[in-house]
Amino acid sequence: MILNAGNGSAQIHKSSNIPDTLYMVTLAAIAEAAQLLKGKIIRTPLVYSPTFSTMTGAEVYLKLETMQKAGSFKVRGATNRILSKRSEIGKNGVIAASAGNHAQGVAVAAGIAGVPATIVMPVWVSPSKQEATAGYGATIILEGSSLQGSIEYAIALAESGDMTFIHPYDDEAVIAGQGTIGLEILEDLPDVDAVIAPVGGGGLIAGIATAVKESRPAVRIIGVQASACPSAVDALRAGEPVTIESEPTVADGIRVTRTGVHTFPVIRDLIEEVVLVDDDEIVSAILALLERKKVLAEGAGAAPLAALLSGKVPYREGEKIVLVIGGGNVDAFLFEKILRKGLFEAGRIMQCIVELPEGRGSLPALLTHLAREGGVIVRVEQERGSADLPLLVVRVALELEVRSRDHQERILSAMRDEGYEVIPIRVPHYSFFEFYHTVGG
Repeated sequence: MILNAGNGSAQIHKSSNIPDTLYMVTLAAIAEAAQLLKGKIIRTPLVYSPTFSTMTGAEVYLKLETMQKAGSFKVRGATNRILSKRSEIGKNGVIAASAGNHAQGVAVAAGIAGVPATIVMPVWVSPSKQEATAGYGATIILEGSSLQGSIEYAIALAESGDMTFIHPYDDEAVIAGQGTIGLEILEDLPDVDAVIAPVGGGGLIAGIATAVKESRPAVRIIGVQASACPSAVDALRAGEPVTIESEPTVADGIRVTRTGVHTFPVIRDLIEEVVLVDDDEIVSAILALLERKKVLAEGAGAAPLAALLSGKVPYREGEKIVLVIGGGNVDAFLFEKILRKGLFEAGRIMQCIVELPEGRGSLPALLTHLAREGGVIVRVEQERGSADLPLLVVRVALELEVRSRDHQERILSAMRDEGYEVIPIRVPHYSFFEFYHTVGG
């Protein structure tokens, strides 16, 4: 077995046969989970994407866990864990630690089982995810600067409060529940060539790999992590789970600083590679899913598409590739920022600054010219009386909706041909003039 961690990925080269390692989770356990979950969760669709297939040359399918109960795959593992071991639940119910999706999954599963649920969430979790979890009937506790810290706190609380801890990923029943996705993929697309899935602690991909590799060992299983939190990549390099430092990321659902003890051997032995994507690539994928497939995915859910479109995952033309779009629980305020950033990076939002002579006709003339060039003006700001402006000059900041970067460049060129001195803003700013004065004009 050779570990190749170059180019932002950790790749394992090995025989296509399943190794002799005895794993905690088996295909039989996943099949039992599928029977237990039948009628209690949603069997999510596997949807072919003509657009992403054309863009890549592969046959691309989306496993839409965004349509699952509570908006993510996490309800599968949580429900299987609680229902399969219902007699072991403490008298005060269940407790879990989560950055959002596992929290909602446990809350929903606890409701199905009729037991109380307490959720410990990191202090940085968005208010919308807190409210969504509480809306499913759970009690929320904010504790921990990382998910690992929240997990440790929840475990301690479980021991003192007669509650049963439901681990977000490092639990055999949870992994088996997530593995039911793999069974559904094989049922819907028996000749699949590759499955790309997000990796946080590893429960999802470990379950999928176990389910798929037993009957189809040649299928490639590829994991995707945010480059801000490469815990599985670092674990593969070290040969064991390690705790890492994480940077903030738009993919907060996979911001897990330590790979699971039970999930690591499966990742090590059954997964071909784990690749890293940065936040810009994830943002672009979120926008692409929304515009091309009308699918709202959170950062972690869009990570597989980000890996494919950015070229991080090698593939052959015509290969059948399944992207596991793991969840759609994106915070509304974060989504506004993501959408704006994605449109700007795609060249669909144009910002610029122009200085005009004072006078009633100067600004209308500029706006008329821009309209003629096909730009949709969405925001105009004016600055007068600044110390660096001549007395009879006004500085105008503009934001326009445009079709593409080429369209943007045509508009800028046309403005310059008309004699306007234009300063394009190359990074998005909510305050145009703060940006202008920061860079010194």
